[in-house]
Amino acid sequence: MVARRKVAVVGVALSDCGRVDDATPYALHAQAARRALADAGLDRSLVDGFASAGLGTLAPAEVAEYLGLRPTWVDSTSVGGSTWEVMAAHAADAIAAGHARVVLLAYGSTARADVRAGRRTGTLSFGTRGPLQFEVPYGHTLIAKYAMAARRHMIEYGTTIEQLAQVAVQARANAALNPEAMFRTPVTVDEVLAGPVIADPFTKLHCCVRSDGGAAVLLAAEEYVRDCRTAPVWVLGSGEYVSHAAMSEWADFTVSPAAVSGRLAFERAGLRPDEMDFAEIYDAFTYMTLVTLEDLGFCGKGEGGAFVEKGRLRVEGGDLPVNTDGGGLSAQHPGMRGLFLLVEAVRQLRGEGGERQVRRRGGQGGLPRLGVASGTGGWFCSSGTVVLGA
Repeated sequence: MVARRKVAVVGVALSDCGRVDDATPYALHAQAARRALADAGLDRSLVDGFASAGLGTLAPAEVAEYLGLRPTWVDSTSVGGSTWEVMAAHAADAIAAGHARVVLLAYGSTARADVRAGRRTGTLSFGTRGPLQFEVPYGHTLIAKYAMAARRHMIEYGTTIEQLAQVAVQARANAALNPEAMFRTPVTVDEVLAGPVIADPFTKLHCCVRSDGGAAVLLAAEEYVRDCRTAPVWVLGSGEYVSHAAMSEWADFTVSPAAVSGRLAFERAGLRPDEMDFAEIYDAFTYMTLVTLEDLGFCGKGEGGAFVEKGRLRVEGGDLPVNTDGGGLSAQHPGMRGLFLLVEAVRQLRGEGGERQVRRRGGQGGLPRLGVASGTGGWFCSSGTVVLGA
């Protein structure tokens, strides 16, 4: 039996993002993958594991073929936005057990360009079969489900719409420091509240942007780290959890599945939330950030509103920078955005954040040593959390 090996992220990259009208999703996969391999300095021939979801009839077979890969380990787990944190956990386990040596995670989407060209419409629901058939006729669109959960939190804990708006304001402040962000102009709470209502209580700026883009992450066994051109970022712990499919089966709208995946990830890493220097959190809507902060243990249940309103999420002046690139609310959101969280976390731990570079928590200065990426899928149906260390 092969001894368990340490696993590191050795390469990360984004494809062209934002407004990309002249590329296919396959091309964005390939662009991000090439850039991640170049970032790591590893030859493509070493890649024997591949994970992808969201494209093709036989994902990841079609994408692997397009990339010229013939993997002996594959994963096509598809649980929405949390897919990539779950896949990273699976890949790390496979590498640690000796089932793979180097695993590539890749994603690409032209969600914005497709709508613009009339190839698709805005996603109102995920379908009308199975358990969803009992909800869709009553207006349970994707955004309506998140809005309903947010309203429940407001009723239970007194969370205010102004506090939720602060999440959008601080995400935009971080995006202002990111030259690759889609929207960088600062916004105020009043501007967030004055926007058109999309699903009560969410106005437009409470909701993520729609963009094109791709991302890739390369994980490798510890013996390959010395051959890489970048400093390794170690996978310290991970957790995953699926809580429900139908809203009627969700026991508590104010508790996200990150309450379980986060606990497992921190326990397996042997670390606490208050040791993290930053957090990358899935933010299709402002409420997701707020409730995930609670459920990861950065504040108590019901205290998320008070926590976010004090500017804590900002790169500049915040004591827990969150979504340091501007997140899905301002930077980019081409669909299942969880892989972008891992890319940004790795860049921060390697000191590649540029103007948005965070420092060690607690005023200690120096580069961050620990960070967490937590993705959410569906309508709070699933969660994957990964703890990373420099």
